[in-house]
Amino acid sequence: MNKNYILLFLFIISFSSLQAQDEAPTSVVKHQFKINLLLPGFVYEHGFNAKNTLYSEASLGFGFQANSNNSNFAIFPNINEQFRYYYNLEKRAEKGKRTARNSGNYVAANAVYSFGSISTNDNYREASSSFTLGALWGLQRTYKGRFNLEFNAGPGVNFDEYDSEFVPIINFTLGWVIGK
Repeated sequence: MNKNYILLFLFIISFSSLQAQDEAPTSVVKHQFKINLLLPGFVYEHGFNAKNTLYSEASLGFGFQANSNNSNFAIFPNINEQFRYYYNLEKRAEKGKRTARNSGNYVAANAVYSFGSISTNDNYREASSSFTLGALWGLQRTYKGRFNLEFNAGPGVNFDEYDSEFVPIINFTLGWVIGK
């Protein structure tokens, strides 16, 4: 009789541990570091609660201009800050899709400061610093090998020393999540 209770107890423990392994996380990670490859840079994403993060990125941007006489290739440092709200983590988990390492869709308030170019051609207008504010919709997917893919887009307003204008914001990154 004691053997039956012991077997029942072991069965319940093993069943509950199997269920716990199948449940996907439905909240963002507290600290996540990434390396981006397309626009070389480093990212830190800090989770405030189950669905909100502050995304901070330092990277290099590239630009190219050409006319009939000359061409100009510019390299400029960027600082990108986004306050993100991940809205579909539960739905992804219910469908059995990956939610680990902030794999989900989000909306974000975006602010980007682009420093002046560190390389320029004197035949073109100086590539000065600028500040862009925008609203974004995006998605982030982190796969088993910690390979990370991210896309976001939305409307923005760009301010520089010459003028202010509405601009489309489109960003695509490939990289790796590093750390735990």
